[in-house]
Amino acid sequence: MKEVVLGLLGLGNIGGGVWDLIREFGGEVSKRTGVKLVVKKALVLDKKIHRGKEVPDEVLTTEKNDILEDPEIDIVCEFLGGEQPAASMMLRALENGKSVVTANKMALSLHFDELREMAKKTGAGLYYEASVGGAIPIINAIQTPLIANHIEQMMGIVNGTTNYILTRMAAEGAEYEIVLKDAQRLGLAEPNPTADVEGYDAAYKLSILGSLAFHSRVLVENVYREGITKVNSEDIAFGREMGYVLKLLAIGKDNGDSIEARVHPAFLPADHPLARVDGSLNAVYLYGHSFKDMMLEGRGAGDAPTASAIVGDIVQAAQNAVHPMPVMRKDPLPVADDWYSKYFIRMKAKDAPGVLAEVAGLLAKEEISVSAMTQKDAGPDGKATLIIITHMAPEKAVQRVVKALNPEICKVENVIRVEG
Repeated sequence: MKEVVLGLLGLGNIGGGVWDLIREFGGEVSKRTGVKLVVKKALVLDKKIHRGKEVPDEVLTTEKNDILEDPEIDIVCEFLGGEQPAASMMLRALENGKSVVTANKMALSLHFDELREMAKKTGAGLYYEASVGGAIPIINAIQTPLIANHIEQMMGIVNGTTNYILTRMAAEGAEYEIVLKDAQRLGLAEPNPTADVEGYDAAYKLSILGSLAFHSRVLVENVYREGITKVNSEDIAFGREMGYVLKLLAIGKDNGDSIEARVHPAFLPADHPLARVDGSLNAVYLYGHSFKDMMLEGRGAGDAPTASAIVGDIVQAAQNAVHPMPVMRKDPLPVADDWYSKYFIRMKAKDAPGVLAEVAGLLAKEEISVSAMTQKDAGPDGKATLIIITHMAPEKAVQRVVKALNPEICKVENVIRVEG
């Protein structure tokens, strides 16, 4: 039996979940793997406050160096969240030759290169399965079972909060603000939901996934990001009429000479596998040249699913004589600032002769063809809702059309990309 000594940086929601899982299921893990997990120290802000977990007093510490500098501790598990001091603590642990396991997508995304280089330098392991998709083994899948593939495309629902909100809006015809308040009341959205609803959380995750899948560093600042706050029930209802379901997607594509990396709401055909992923579930859809289509789906958040992935990483770190390290291109591919997609364009137009001709003329000027068009009856203001779905077109060309339209005649109210 191999005994592995752990130090936990943080004992909040995730750290507490890991503590519980090791305490309750550690014996079974030992039987299955031959690895005995022993938590020596857990860092907390106050020993008197540790989420009510049954943790012996001698395990609790308020001093980070009781973990980072202790030669008996083999693996450091980071659960602090945020960029700092989490990143610097992980870097110090790796510098001291300790393997690191983390679920922290923000610190990992922003400091991926230096953490990876330090791990390579000291021979320590860096494991982060839980940083994307909770219990879904997407990172392991990309790095090991699917390594003999050129992954050309990935699309993911990687934020449970926004998926819950969009699912409720679609099912009930409710508006965004109402569903958000319910999600906050139920604890599915933070009091300040910006990281989720504006796409920051998904962008960090795409930075990690894209870097691994395409073997080319995708910096989070190069990920195009757009949240769900401009989506309303009309968009969802009109999209459904035309056979589409709306999701917040993290999209990565390897175009050969560039990479697409973008987070935004997107319509999917109703029969697409991702379109059926509802509630707070997460899923990642991949396309590779050898395996073709694949989707992994599961719980993307919560203390228990996240703890499952973390303990799995701990066992791998303990068993590996040599720790796996992703290989990146020496010269990263550029991240594209333009891409091809279909577009759902919703506008309010004067119910008058010549309006459609003006819209069609601007689209034709940019060589954008129309796949479908529908018009709703004019309201009391004399303006009708006009919806156009284009064929594949460049993003920048569509934006030029939107800017060129005279708002007195035809005002664009929303533009949503169509994938799948």
